[in-house]
Amino acid sequence: MLKRKTPKQKGKFSFTRFFQKFQPGDSVAVVRELSIPLGYSKRIQGRTGKVLEKRGSAYYIEIKDLHKPKRYLIKPIHLKRIEDVK
Repeated sequence: MLKRKTPKQKGKFSFTRFFQKFQPGDSVAVVRELSIPLGYSKRIQGRTGKVLEKRGSAYYIEIKDLHKPKRYLIKPIHLKRIEDVK
């Protein structure tokens, strides 16, 4: 897991990821953008969950942690859409 960006990439982020949209029920993975603070523990990095709803500019995500559902409010730059396996 990366802890910092290279000096050339420091402070830069993708506008595409910043403005991405999700629908309730979409599966997403938490992928931290290192130049923007996440506000939660590093242990949710890489976890997958479902989008419950949009609140302001962030999304309410439900992630299972030790078989218990936990809910986080995460900005879209820290999320990556994943395809459901059927």
